[in-house]
Amino acid sequence: MKLQVKLALYNTLTKVAIILFTGLLILLSIEKISYNHIEVRLEDDKEETLKSLSSGEINSFLNSQKVYTDYNILKEEFITITPEAKYNPKTTNAIKFTTETRRVDRNIQTYRILSHRFNFKGHTYLLEIGEAIESVEELKSIIKKFTLLVLFIALVLTLISDLIFTKFLLAPFYKIIDRKLIKVNDPMNFDYEKIKTTTQDFELLDDSISSLMKKISNLFILEKQFIANVSHELLTPISIISSRLENILLHEDLSEGSENKMHASLKTLNRLKSIINSLLLISKVENNQFDKVDVVMIAGVIKEIHEELEDRMDEKHLTFTNHIKYIYSIQGNRPLMHTLLFNVINNSIKYNNPKGTITISDELTEDIYSIIIADTGAGMDQKQIENAFNRFEKFDTDEKESYGLGLAIVKSITAFHNIKVQINSVKGKGTRVKLIFDHHNQLH
Repeated sequence: MKLQVKLALYNTLTKVAIILFTGLLILLSIEKISYNHIEVRLEDDKEETLKSLSSGEINSFLNSQKVYTDYNILKEEFITITPEAKYNPKTTNAIKFTTETRRVDRNIQTYRILSHRFNFKGHTYLLEIGEAIESVEELKSIIKKFTLLVLFIALVLTLISDLIFTKFLLAPFYKIIDRKLIKVNDPMNFDYEKIKTTTQDFELLDDSISSLMKKISNLFILEKQFIANVSHELLTPISIISSRLENILLHEDLSEGSENKMHASLKTLNRLKSIINSLLLISKVENNQFDKVDVVMIAGVIKEIHEELEDRMDEKHLTFTNHIKYIYSIQGNRPLMHTLLFNVINNSIKYNNPKGTITISDELTEDIYSIIIADTGAGMDQKQIENAFNRFEKFDTDEKESYGLGLAIVKSITAFHNIKVQINSVKGKGTRVKLIFDHHNQLH
């Protein structure tokens, strides 16, 4: 999940929590405030009722010890005065509030009721004044729905606003990632232009990456110098020693034992020279010391490699089948592409079984071109597949000139050309290498 989305979700959740708490507080407060308002009105009605006890209508009911009842037309309010059986001169003026359901003239409603006992002319009476709370419940329901609506609208607006704000806030951060991390394939061509931002943290990140890339560029320059020095300081003496040994073999009378030792030394020197050349090739490819200006036709390169390796295939009685259907060309380095395909096909010969098969095919799916090189050789287990591209990783083979650098070179060249490599292999049944070409390099 992106940082922008995480920030937006965090801000939204915290605001939703605040809104929920506020909404709950409002609901509870509305109920309490409404009840308090009703109770104040009931107390005022009580005072007015007690002042009206001597009026003609109420007084006649009290004198006859009958229950006095009065209510309005909508039955939203009622007043009852009920005589008590015993006179209690110690009756206090305590007021009690309850919420009850009452039947008033065939109507059943829920009321907030004030209860009050009082003495009048030597008798004790219970005064009850009620007011319907249906309107309060309706108000609570309306407020609840309104609160939920406000919550939903606030949630949507908060999420949208946070996404917009975080996108604006993090725009420099994503520019730094895109321009100075993702698209950096060559440290020598790094873009040191500062990203415009008012956030100090992003400025520090930008400066740190630029500073780091300067150090890496310097190290690349030193490595290129080292490679050039190695090429001269190692390969030149090896070539000189090889030439001298060959001259000795041609012009000196040597015993058979001495000749064998000379041949073994030459073989060792050639092996050392081959290893150094392979390592230098890997380093030069990884340091982008090659150009990609050639138009490379894949089918043509494979045909050349087949002709070069035909004798080796015949030695193991291998069947080579070319099922390439497409004329596909890329913008790249032709010698490197030749080396890449040569190493893969050479491995399919090296690790194949006698009288085995090598099949080369291609496919074009959704503008993505792939070439598949399959053999019926020894195959690899999962651990060997994982380590296949490691340098000096060698597998069991009768090939004495194997140095374990072939697939390491393949890895470097495919990375240089933005080619993906997939290896599928089953121990004892063969190996299938798939090269997937980047459509940005295609020319077909």
